[in-house]
Amino acid sequence: MIVGVLKEPIAGENRVAATPESVKQLVGEGLKVTVQKGAGVAAGYPDDAYKDAGATIAATVDPGKLDVLAHVRPLAPATIKKLKKGAITMGLASPASETAAVKALKAQKVTSFALELVPRISRAQSMDALTSQALVAGYRCVMEASIRLPRFFPLYMTAAGTVPPATVLVLGAGVAGLQAIATAKRLGAKVNAYDVRSASADEVRSMGGTFIELDLDVAADGAGGYAKELAADRVKRQQELLTPYVTAADVIITTAAIPGRPAPRLITAKMMKDMKPGSVVIDLAAETGGNVEGSKPGTDVSVTVGKSGGKVTLVGMKDVPSAMAFDASRLYAKNVSNLLTLMTKDKKVSPDFEDEVVAGACLTHDGEIRHEPTAEALAKPATTKKGSK
Repeated sequence: MIVGVLKEPIAGENRVAATPESVKQLVGEGLKVTVQKGAGVAAGYPDDAYKDAGATIAATVDPGKLDVLAHVRPLAPATIKKLKKGAITMGLASPASETAAVKALKAQKVTSFALELVPRISRAQSMDALTSQALVAGYRCVMEASIRLPRFFPLYMTAAGTVPPATVLVLGAGVAGLQAIATAKRLGAKVNAYDVRSASADEVRSMGGTFIELDLDVAADGAGGYAKELAADRVKRQQELLTPYVTAADVIITTAAIPGRPAPRLITAKMMKDMKPGSVVIDLAAETGGNVEGSKPGTDVSVTVGKSGGKVTLVGMKDVPSAMAFDASRLYAKNVSNLLTLMTKDKKVSPDFEDEVVAGACLTHDGEIRHEPTAEALAKPATTKKGSK
């Protein structure tokens, strides 16, 4: 069977779905791997390295001749329509937003696996791309903050005087948030962190951070380790209680997300008005609506604070793992190859839908949408706008 890897077509996406290391793994399973010329160059993986690993390099790759297509970003409907019936795709699919692609996968009778849907269980950890890419994002957020902050992160005791450590506030203690905490601590900062989930306190402390206890009198633990959306009155109370911590921070990093929903608003413009001039706010959730009021994906926004008219830099993050494409691809490609290896027997990729990992990750198969929430969403009739015919 032939596994194909194309160069990602979206501008700014530097990751690749296979690396020489993952190619060796797949070739060792008896699969043939074809990589489009230059597919890994932006991530730091030259064509010769793929050749040495056992892959075939092709100037162009016809999707219609592939048995498996591995990808990073969701496939375009035009690409899906070129696939043969029964082909397998594996990559990030964003089924909640990429409905046209889901419909095309169904119509083409493609067996698609969305890495966002990999069950969050111990056995599937090596295939969990959301976790691997969040780790990259959490690290990168701290690096971006350190570049912009006009002061040191660590404590320095010098003959000229003592320089106190920077105070970092991390909101959201999932994988990205915990990695941000760990990275900021390694740089010597004082780190405070908050998350609405009950299990977060011990996780924050294990990374060396100080957990912020807020008296919200509400449980917000959702499925899969994510948080549930808070009621409006609890959101307002949360913002009030967080304001003193926002004011005291030199750096704020927000990472909160709710699957399938816009990012929760954690920080308002009013909460930032008394921040110290020169402070930096990094919004990792800018692409999904933003945790911070006023953030824009891929843009630095200057926010006026205080009576003196000082400035705070608000950074809306975009394509974060792609900014560290070498290691992000290394981890992502391993997630892909591990999932493919799980499905490979006798040199063929044959998904066993009795396996909970395989079944859980499957988006479409044989003309059906197997992921129930996506199927239900697409089955709902389109709402008609008021006044339209």
